[in-house]
Amino acid sequence: MERLAVIGAGSWGTALAVACHRAGRSVTLWGRDPARMTEVAERRENARYLPGVPLPEDILITSDSAELVRAEACLLVMPAQALRPMADSLAPVLPEDIPLVLCAKGIEQASGLLMSEVAAACLPGRPLAALSGPTFAAEVARGLPAAVTLASREAGLAEALARAIGSRAFRPYVSDDLLGAEVGGAIKNVLAIACGIVAGRRLGDNARAALITRGLAEMTRLCIALGGRAETMMGLAGLGDLTLSCTATQSRNYSLGLALGEGRSLDEALAASRGVTEGVFTARAAVAMAERAGVELPICQAVDQVVNAGADLAAAIDGLLARPLKAEGFSA
Repeated sequence: MERLAVIGAGSWGTALAVACHRAGRSVTLWGRDPARMTEVAERRENARYLPGVPLPEDILITSDSAELVRAEACLLVMPAQALRPMADSLAPVLPEDIPLVLCAKGIEQASGLLMSEVAAACLPGRPLAALSGPTFAAEVARGLPAAVTLASREAGLAEALARAIGSRAFRPYVSDDLLGAEVGGAIKNVLAIACGIVAGRRLGDNARAALITRGLAEMTRLCIALGGRAETMMGLAGLGDLTLSCTATQSRNYSLGLALGEGRSLDEALAASRGVTEGVFTARAAVAMAERAGVELPICQAVDQVVNAGADLAAAIDGLLARPLKAEGFSA
């Protein structure tokens, strides 16, 4: 795979375009807004989403969907809730056998579907993979070391994609647990909001460590119930991404929780964010998914009540602390 297209020109899409170029590939960065893509192409910088990162001259920056036909694989990099409309619009353009790498982390709120399920419905027949793991766009774009999970049910596809996008500083580790990688990437956004709230309320490092650990148990419980593997949750797409998102203010979800914990309203916190805060959408969808699977996600449920149902924050925290003591494990 020598020719790659990155669909979606936000911060993560731009960073992945730079990473793929660094891996020696011919790269097209595609965005749907002609005026903005023209500006990015002329400035060789995505000043809105990834300022200060120069874009190599030989990355093709375009809004012309005809340019996508020549790609040998496409990375779909847009907010989770935008995947369906984007996929529908591109279905007539993308070749029927082109591999697609899903880089959004979330659950579609309206349908309760994971990103691979949305893509399979909108772009049937295309081989699918998911890219997940602990990555901040600015660090990847600058060439700082990072490792990710690249998961596909087709082992050969994951290995080929890893060779295509991997480099000394950007290290993909392959997996055949597509579902597990997607669950980890989605649920960690919700748990990052919870950890931000803990920091904003000054509940201490002990509380944050406990929340990360019990949050990992929730992720694992849901993953197993849906047919994924527990060991995936111990890897980059699970524990790795969870740790990063729950401990750094670069995380939009953590920052939103921090603002809520400090007493700001949800509208104020969302207005301050420069991008989409996926955890707000995923919280409601994750709780519904867990109910269908017959498992309990108390932390995710508390976050959903706060961000989607207007629940009192102090009451939600008290509710978690009042839960009965249980044996430690994924079933508790």
